[in-house]
Amino acid sequence: MDIINIYDNSDKLYYIGGVVRDKLLGVKSFDVDITYVGNAIEYCSKFGEVIQENPDFGTVRVNVGGREVDFASTRSEIYEKKGHLPVVTKIGCSLKEDVMRRDFTVNALAMSVSTGEIVDYTGGQKDLKDKILRVLHDESFIDDPTRIIRALKFRVRFGFDLEEHTRYLQEKYLSDINYDMSYKRVKKELMETFNLNSQRAFEIFIQEGIYKLVSPEKFELPKVNIEELIKKYPVEHTWLVYIGLLPDLLRLEFTKEERKIVEDFRAIGDLKTDFEIYKAFDGLAVESILLYGISKDMNAAIRYLDILRYIKISVTGEDLKALGLKPSPKYQEIFDYILQAKLQNPQMTYEDEISLVKNYKN
Repeated sequence: MDIINIYDNSDKLYYIGGVVRDKLLGVKSFDVDITYVGNAIEYCSKFGEVIQENPDFGTVRVNVGGREVDFASTRSEIYEKKGHLPVVTKIGCSLKEDVMRRDFTVNALAMSVSTGEIVDYTGGQKDLKDKILRVLHDESFIDDPTRIIRALKFRVRFGFDLEEHTRYLQEKYLSDINYDMSYKRVKKELMETFNLNSQRAFEIFIQEGIYKLVSPEKFELPKVNIEELIKKYPVEHTWLVYIGLLPDLLRLEFTKEERKIVEDFRAIGDLKTDFEIYKAFDGLAVESILLYGISKDMNAAIRYLDILRYIKISVTGEDLKALGLKPSPKYQEIFDYILQAKLQNPQMTYEDEISLVKNYKN
């Protein structure tokens, strides 16, 4: 984390949050958050080129010596509208005020950039040692329900558990959810959590009723190990193979691609023959096929992914033209006719397919 050799030795610069937690745990950190006790925009202006700044939140990105570094001002916040983005009430507050707006004690630790001293106002070091997640106040989940999903992510990543009172607060909130919340933030946390591809995370998600943040309809845990399934059949949208199973996803703002993945698998009915399986799955995202398998017919999904999807006919439209057939809807009938035969006999050659076309033509 030693990147401050290009700055002065200000005693107002601190690493805060996940980067401190991860250092104490001895794991690699995804983010490096540096906070200045005061106005970071004013402080950083002397270092070099300002790339981007957000005065409302007191954050700034600076290019120093060809390196981009993000700084945040210490700030205090309130949630005027529960479940939505907070409103900044003060830029340049004390370090203690800044850490008290955070989610859990283990993420409220600060470390001086100049001395390496740990500043712990909330007992985060003990909770880190005990591997528990503790919110900083009783309104925490009411202010920001996405913290429940974030807690799940940390439980899976680090083997943490919820502190007893924090668990009570989670259960209390999930029994009376305020659905007027920022689902853009919900989706972000769901993606980060389930892109870890953890069956344990999904089991907790369902068993503790966390899924009700997204879909209030009762949902039972599928009898499939999704983690192992995705290891065998890697996908781009891992999180969607988990979340796409929920019955009511209208609150999430899906992209066009994500929406299609879910709609495609839900539109497929019962599949009996190899031809029906092939025609239903051909051209679909693997995510859609896995979702169908998990929720409806795993045998059909596995048969396609392991065997059927590799079977392709060789005859083309140009071949049909060469045989004297004019382009028409009949082309598709012929292709399907050949496909059905090849699914029964995958060893068919191009010449065998041409013979079938001639027989079909006659």
